[in-house]
Amino acid sequence: MNEIFVKKAERYYSIADWEKSNNMLVVGFTTKNGGCSEAPFHSLNMGYHVGDDEKCVTKNRQLLAQDIGMPLTEWVGAEQTHRSNIMKITAADKGRGAADYVSAFRDTDGFYTNEPGILLTLCYADCVPIYFYAPSAGYIGMVHAGWKGTVAKIAAEMIEKWQAEGISPKDIKAVIGPSICGGCYIVDDRIIDQVKLVCGESQPYHEVSEGQYELDLKQLNQSILQGAGVTDIAVTNFCTSCVDKDFFSHRRDKGKTGRLMSFIGWKEAFTQSES
Repeated sequence: MNEIFVKKAERYYSIADWEKSNNMLVVGFTTKNGGCSEAPFHSLNMGYHVGDDEKCVTKNRQLLAQDIGMPLTEWVGAEQTHRSNIMKITAADKGRGAADYVSAFRDTDGFYTNEPGILLTLCYADCVPIYFYAPSAGYIGMVHAGWKGTVAKIAAEMIEKWQAEGISPKDIKAVIGPSICGGCYIVDDRIIDQVKLVCGESQPYHEVSEGQYELDLKQLNQSILQGAGVTDIAVTNFCTSCVDKDFFSHRRDKGKTGRLMSFIGWKEAFTQSES
């Protein structure tokens, strides 16, 4: 399978196929490289909530903003709580959570919009980023799905919200992004008992020792999306724990590490350089 994420610069990968389909779309996932943060957040830490110097985090975000051509004034960010709350974003929300944590959307693990000049952002260090795109309707979105958000079916929640706005699941493209693979993600019966409630006929886990299981959250989220009626689903090969050179990993780095960022946004119809 061809890798859906293509490295565009030191600081980020893009979903190149989506960007090629519409040159106003910006969509990708950051690396841990090319920033100013010091260990254990070296170097492109995008998270304000992990104990890093906030000035460094802001600088790192500014560097990405320059790379992708969308200033921080157009970004939105969230206080992520591993639940299934999703917010629809409008122009009035621009800037919230972009250059500080205080103004971020509270208790939010997903965003979507159909308005230009907005960049949706969420942070990760092994959890699953899921991107959504409905080309005919102009809707874009994404969710942060750790094991709790996954079993709460946050991916299906996004589909339900879009259906309520008249978008068929058959018209929605989804991409499951860089996150921890099953081989690196060992969990216990407590989590698997929750997974069994939502996995249907798929079995995205297997026992490796008594009471210990490898859990493939990408596979589980793919199954949930399929159950919600989505057929156009691409899944990355990248594991955040395996690929040490490019990604932070909460599991690999023993909990003290930086945060990666997923982003998706519509550029304004006319930039200053075009006017």
